[in-house]
Amino acid sequence: MHEDPKRRRLAAMRACDRILSGERPLSMRDRLAALDVPDDLPDLYGDGPVTALEDRVAALLGTQAAVFFPTGTMAQQVALRFGADRSGGRAVALHPLSHLEQHERQAYAQLSGLRAVWPTTEPRNATGAEIRALAEPVSTVLLELPLRDAGFVLPTWDELGEAAAATRAIGARLHLDGARIWESVPHLGHGLAELAGLADSVYVSFYKTIGGISGAALAGTAELAAYARVWRHRYGGQVFQQWPAALTALAGLDRELPRIPDYVRHARTVATALATLPGARVFPEPPHTHRFRLWLPHAADALNDAALALAEEEKVWFAGGWRDAGVPGMALTEITAAEPALAWTADDVVEAGARFLGRVGPGS
Repeated sequence: MHEDPKRRRLAAMRACDRILSGERPLSMRDRLAALDVPDDLPDLYGDGPVTALEDRVAALLGTQAAVFFPTGTMAQQVALRFGADRSGGRAVALHPLSHLEQHERQAYAQLSGLRAVWPTTEPRNATGAEIRALAEPVSTVLLELPLRDAGFVLPTWDELGEAAAATRAIGARLHLDGARIWESVPHLGHGLAELAGLADSVYVSFYKTIGGISGAALAGTAELAAYARVWRHRYGGQVFQQWPAALTALAGLDRELPRIPDYVRHARTVATALATLPGARVFPEPPHTHRFRLWLPHAADALNDAALALAEEEKVWFAGGWRDAGVPGMALTEITAAEPALAWTADDVVEAGARFLGRVGPGS
């Protein structure tokens, strides 16, 4: 029987003494044991800890309300459907590299009958000028902060404000795909409430960045929240109990939000050090968040094998998840400089990088 490569990789990471990219994987037992579980009754169809989480998110974002969803895909669909139902327009403006196009199987189109208009195909979010230049009316403009599949890139605060003003000028709603909005604040230089205040609705994730086990929220007006609760039920998201997801999300907000500025600052140190490795390229430089892309001139399989060997034999996790970059001879991965990376100096990164590349086979 063949060993599952994913389980082998996670086991190797869990056993490592040092981790550069990513978080140490925790078992289900570890996750639940770490929770401060109250003696109260668990949530029943969305009350209790779920309500507490919704109130916490609404307060952080400065919105009238927030609604918990089991998945971000469901929350995004509801946000776009709300705009379409209110305006009667079935077109929405989003980026071809957006999460909805790349990772949600175009659910907005397949289940809600909406149609995408692309303001730009450049590897960045649309500008105000591009939004104003749309050739047809749209009900919602969606911006992903950061745009993950372009390299976790963010606009400047002024550019974001111009995009928001342009969206209002064309009579559309602005929806922020803020799955990783938590880590966008340092680059933009404004708080969560100021950022959310530019938009009509915001989706946030609880397992990305803050370390919850699952779940998301859609935040905005009380009208949006009432609509979202109806459609959450229709989509099958009115789950009987979700207290583990809610409690880990609340714990993550307490634990991770204060640390994120340190992660973002340290990501710049890590990126600068990685850029000195032979043939390496990082993007963006400096990183906009605590995540960025790294390219190396080797085959993806050889780099993944080297990462696993370094982990299993030396208890050091460097970087995994390598894939072909679409450029001959180059492979790409995403680096996440989270809590474990804070212990790494620039010299540590360079030294471990040399040992990692020393395990890559010749001619790879």
